[in-house]
Amino acid sequence: MTQKEIINTTPKKSPVEILTRQQLHKTAVERVHLIAEEFTDAFNFLQKYPKSVTVFGGTRFVETDPQYASARSLSGRIAKELNYSVITGGGPGIMEAANRGAFEAGGTSLGLTIELSNHQIKNDYLTDNLDFYYFFSRKVCMSFSAEAYIFFPGGYGTLDEFFEIVTLVQTKKIEAVPIILVGSDFWKPLDELMRKELLGRGTIDPDDLDLYKIVDDENEIMEIVKNSPIRNGVQFTHNHIHSEQK
Repeated sequence: MTQKEIINTTPKKSPVEILTRQQLHKTAVERVHLIAEEFTDAFNFLQKYPKSVTVFGGTRFVETDPQYASARSLSGRIAKELNYSVITGGGPGIMEAANRGAFEAGGTSLGLTIELSNHQIKNDYLTDNLDFYYFFSRKVCMSFSAEAYIFFPGGYGTLDEFFEIVTLVQTKKIEAVPIILVGSDFWKPLDELMRKELLGRGTIDPDDLDLYKIVDDENEIMEIVKNSPIRNGVQFTHNHIHSEQK
């Protein structure tokens, strides 16, 4: 027997604990309770802030970047002139810029933060925040109730959040709400791709391209947010659930 064959036949200890069916069921039930608790805490948290704008964007933008400056300036105006809360994931980059703008304007700056490897990624410009353990419950709450969703350039996470919000509006799972894309040099190539490939192949309808708007002018964005209807968020969903149960 060769050395290679000996190595391949050496038993290896699995780093993953093997659970029985009963243990799996118990673990699943415990997680469901934790998830339900996160949602309950989050909806109670959001009810305290009836008017809000949620800002998304990449984590890698630094203070000297024009996108950072844009998010900071816009969010400051939203907080000061419209008295809306500014909600982000509470982390660095565009999230920090948006929170910073609202914070420096004396407004409400909220972070829905996530626990990663036993620590929180949290910027220093939050007037209030809520911690999450599960990514998906945090994601639901970030998309749950806002008067507008504003997207700055970002990576996979930002694009994932953009497509989820668009899909939720498209399928009428949430009320129609302005979806604003800031930074035409970043978003127009994606828009052109969707027009050519998705619309061209018939996988979306022409109206689906009207669900979002690419806007660079800060004053125009302010007008869109100012004229957007106030959503009922939690109340809307609870009434919808109760009506189905009757």
